[in-house]
Amino acid sequence: MRLSLILPPVQPEVYPAVVRCPYAGCEGQHVQHWQAVAKPLRDTQLHEVIALRYRCVRCGRTFRVYPQGVSHDQTSARLKGVAVMFYVLGMSYGAVAIALSALGWPLSKVAVYYAVQEAGAAVAGLRREAVARGGGRIVALGADLTTVRCAGQWLTVGIGVDAVRGTVLSLDLLPNGEAATLRAWIAALAAVLGAEVLVSDDADPFKTAADATGLLHQVCKSHVQRNTEAWVEAIAPALATDADGSLARIRVAPAQALADCQALLRLMTERQPTPDASAALASIHRRYLGATKPSPGGSMSLAYRLRLFSLDRWNLWGRLTRYRTWAGPDGETLDGTNNACERAIGWWVKERYRSMRGYKRPQSVLTVSRLIAAMGNALAGPGFALAEVIA
Repeated sequence: MRLSLILPPVQPEVYPAVVRCPYAGCEGQHVQHWQAVAKPLRDTQLHEVIALRYRCVRCGRTFRVYPQGVSHDQTSARLKGVAVMFYVLGMSYGAVAIALSALGWPLSKVAVYYAVQEAGAAVAGLRREAVARGGGRIVALGADLTTVRCAGQWLTVGIGVDAVRGTVLSLDLLPNGEAATLRAWIAALAAVLGAEVLVSDDADPFKTAADATGLLHQVCKSHVQRNTEAWVEAIAPALATDADGSLARIRVAPAQALADCQALLRLMTERQPTPDASAALASIHRRYLGATKPSPGGSMSLAYRLRLFSLDRWNLWGRLTRYRTWAGPDGETLDGTNNACERAIGWWVKERYRSMRGYKRPQSVLTVSRLIAAMGNALAGPGFALAEVIA
């Protein structure tokens, strides 16, 4: 897994400025230094730091101020950061505890678990951060679904990315992958991001969601080409002999049917949005309009299957070739694939999940996946600062 992480620093001589009393209901602005006390610390370098005690002149209560990277916890932010780093790189909670003990930095399995959960819970702003990087608007939204096992059940995870830059925008648990669910999820994302085009695979629920939300739609050219190649390869032997006689009934020669299949495959491969290409798709489809629909319970004839498939490719043409003509307000372009989503799923969800026997809690699915995705988003910069998510 490729991650660039910056561990939280511990600076024993640097203390935050004290501007008011921290107790609720007081907020007095006059405090006096009261005492300096030694605080034992679990850290990769230090065993002890000095905590400063202050007294509020207004309410008379005292409170402690800790150096940078230290809190009331006995473990430093730096050691928590090392634990989180080991975990996201593939080690289990128990393995992280064993490794840290071997290095002379003992930390219990439970403490490792809480450090990871604390860091993951703090990553709630993927969308806001991505919008800020994009200058306030994400014009092309990529969306896809994956599944993970949790407590013996399969959960559906929806992942949204910036289709231009590849940044992860959203990781959400969805009740299912049906059209109504995707429509609500994508509508909410598009409204927050200001998206105008949706990029997805060839699944019909995404087409329905794009149409229902008024988004332009680009289907992945790789998915369409692979699906077309597989369909043509599977049906070609039967078409060559007109196995069921359906081609003869509509007066289409087997050689013509095979030529039409190759023409469909060529058009799906070249994807040139010209009037001639669209007319060729229409011509192929009309050649099979005489194929009849099967009776209830009956199987589809070869000619009827070719009629439906040619219609599907014709209807898909505008979604397939949109990347050839679309440009965003700042000149953004698409590559015609949904590779940004595929990479995000593979790198930031599945890569860590493969080494596990499944999650125990649904919340952990989001906690861990969002944390790793946020780290992945920072690859283009100096790296992910763990101090931002570890108290």
